[in-house]
Amino acid sequence: MIKKTIQLVTIIWMMGMLHAQAQVNKNYSKQRKWWKEAVVYQLYPRSFKDSDGDGVGDLKGITEKLDYLKSLGVDVVWLNPIYSSPNDDNGYDISDYRNIMKEFGTMKDFDQMLEGMHERGMRLVMDLVVNHSSDEHEWFRQARSSRDSKYRNYYHWWPEEKGTPPYRYSLFDVNHDAWKYDTLTRSYYLHYFSRKQPDLNWSNPDLRKEVYDIMKFWADKGVDGFRMDAFQFCVKDTSFPVFEGLNASNFVQFYAMVPPIHDYLQEMHKEVYAKYNLMSVAEGAGRNMQDAHDLVDTQRKELNMAYAFDAVDVSSSPDYSMLKLKKTFTKWDKEFQNDGWLSIFMGNHDQSRVIDRIGNPSEQYREASAKLISTFLLTMRGTPYIYNGDEIGMTNAGFKDISEFKDIQTINEYKYQQSQGGDLAAFMQKNIKYSRDNSRTPFQWNDEDNAGFSTSQPWIRVGNSYKEINLQNQENNPESCVNYFRQMVKFRKDNKVLVYGDYTVVDENNPNIYAYTRIEGNHKLLVVLNFSDVTSQVTIPKAMRVSTVEINNLLTKPTITNNTIALLPWQAVIYKLN
Repeated sequence: MIKKTIQLVTIIWMMGMLHAQAQVNKNYSKQRKWWKEAVVYQLYPRSFKDSDGDGVGDLKGITEKLDYLKSLGVDVVWLNPIYSSPNDDNGYDISDYRNIMKEFGTMKDFDQMLEGMHERGMRLVMDLVVNHSSDEHEWFRQARSSRDSKYRNYYHWWPEEKGTPPYRYSLFDVNHDAWKYDTLTRSYYLHYFSRKQPDLNWSNPDLRKEVYDIMKFWADKGVDGFRMDAFQFCVKDTSFPVFEGLNASNFVQFYAMVPPIHDYLQEMHKEVYAKYNLMSVAEGAGRNMQDAHDLVDTQRKELNMAYAFDAVDVSSSPDYSMLKLKKTFTKWDKEFQNDGWLSIFMGNHDQSRVIDRIGNPSEQYREASAKLISTFLLTMRGTPYIYNGDEIGMTNAGFKDISEFKDIQTINEYKYQQSQGGDLAAFMQKNIKYSRDNSRTPFQWNDEDNAGFSTSQPWIRVGNSYKEINLQNQENNPESCVNYFRQMVKFRKDNKVLVYGDYTVVDENNPNIYAYTRIEGNHKLLVVLNFSDVTSQVTIPKAMRVSTVEINNLLTKPTITNNTIALLPWQAVIYKLN
């Protein structure tokens, strides 16, 4: 009897502890944090604004446009790499982490830009690229000089006397081979990306200390956070076992979140993040939900938010449907409704233009669908990321020939397909729509030469749409995409229910309309989005009482009959609920 009583007490105690932890987690989703409430604007510096007429965007160009960024209402600017680099992969191959690429300017230019952002109440998040460095970094120069170099263990090497190294897939290599033979020391080095991007060895504590010191260097200058590029791949099993079945479609399952990555992230948190008020996000969220939780759940003290690719992967699939997109976002929101935090995004520098994937870039529906996408991103739970140009509805570039592409991944994959006798016509058709170069064309400031980006020919050509789609055409039009975007940013800031409120999908299996509520206490909103070219209907629960229209991306009001709402093509409406 006593034994049973003790068991019962133990069970009740454990249940109480679990309930208490659940309450702590639930409370966390409501805790106010500046990075939860922020709207992040990703800025691609090479293509934003050229101040000196060399065809390449630069830091002074960004500084010139800070008032524009401020006018959008965004809180955080995420800047793609501006460090010294030979530019094999548009700055993601870094040769000096404490200096500025000459094309972008000087450290003085950087300091002035950062000061200008802070003066306007905006924060700066920088890319931290430490899965790899450039092969022109001094660490690698020293490492390849001798097997006895003190920098040798900063990278991954396989000596030739051990034979051919186990196959590793490379995303950017022309042969998809991540091992490159180095004649000087008769060894292979590892590169998950291009041959000029050797992977760093995170198992080396000296390397990790170097990285933390780099982070402190920029944090001491006033940088407000880091987006950690390809970080889920940083740690390798240095025994290099054979990966049976490794290929282009499944490499994440082999490469991501290798132990002891979480030990290193917790070490990074202790050494850097705990000492500064920084925002932190890693590119990728691992192989599954548990990996994502392990990255961002509060008690783990690792990162602020997850940046998962499931939704953009759905949007870049040949069998894309809005229904799949809806189910993906709903799955992630449900998983993180109590603990952890999500990034909400559909566009970035590694994707084609969002409107060409989940909107309609035709003249008839372009503006409506661009506004709908803005509505969607700014009403979901999580920190929204907006990629530069999406706020004015920029579309894909209209490339036609491989000679127009600048991206190393696209070019090398074309060469690979060519060498393998692949279907080059199919390859071009796919990349004309989905290549990431589509999002890297110059920002379209006006309809003048080079879209007002530069006084000389840009490093990559301007998109075909710049005469019609440009900021100058939109600034003074109250119904334009950019002014609607400003309206939506303000609406999000004025309605914290869109940050902290519960999300519940309505009519989940509706193939055209994505509808959901955002509710916190008595503050209740209904978001209804018609992701289609036809008038579509959604029936809301009878208990749901629509009050007023708060936001409408079209001039025509939707019709409501009983509890059925009919929306015009690409119409986005936000209702206040009683």
